[in-house]
Amino acid sequence: MRFRLVTYNIHKGIGGTDRRYRLERIVEALRHCEPDVVFLQEVDDGVPRSHHDCQVKMLAEAVGLKHFAYQRNVRLKKGHYGNAILSRFPLSNISNVDLTLRFKKRRRALLAHCRISSGRHRRTMSVINVHLGLAGLERQLQLRKLLSHHSYKELAGRSPVVIGGDYNDVWGNLGKRTFGAAGFKSVGKKVLTFPAVLPIRPLDRIYYRDLKLTHHAFASRTQNARRASDHLPLVADLEFLK
Repeated sequence: MRFRLVTYNIHKGIGGTDRRYRLERIVEALRHCEPDVVFLQEVDDGVPRSHHDCQVKMLAEAVGLKHFAYQRNVRLKKGHYGNAILSRFPLSNISNVDLTLRFKKRRRALLAHCRISSGRHRRTMSVINVHLGLAGLERQLQLRKLLSHHSYKELAGRSPVVIGGDYNDVWGNLGKRTFGAAGFKSVGKKVLTFPAVLPIRPLDRIYYRDLKLTHHAFASRTQNARRASDHLPLVADLEFLK
């Protein structure tokens, strides 16, 4: 059973170069990727800069992924922004893990079970969406906090796991230190996703355990994707082990 997963920092639907709010460009970028599961970061809800839109609902409907979960991470004067998971398949056991460190910006991981169906076959995996901090030590501590949290252990103890999102990992060495010992692999060495117009940094990552990567991951570099956000969508095709 195969599925396509995309992680994408949508920058609230505001273009990375023209600074215009155009959520339809995000929709087009996601449709082009043809995903089954999507991890989104920087998703607005009720914020003036994005016309007070509830972006998770609008994107889920427009892309045709009717199952979704949303996590309000940062409270603004009006509205919030945070992480979201969109899925073609049902989501359950949705929970949050607080990754915030003292004196740092609020960060949380969004966790869920995803039950994938293909004909008579059904499999479950754990999906985890993260948006980590800007400092190297902060990111290391956040990942250790996630992997030691009881919610992660309960959710991921008996199923394959995918952890993806915006790691803000400029040099690409965070996963080697933290994920290798926990049995995770990366979908690609250093897929460049930032800045979208001319990507030179591998800020967005996908790690998996007890699954198989069917093709090398890639960044979707369409002309629209280069304008829609300051990040490019990162795409990976995975399948369940027999």
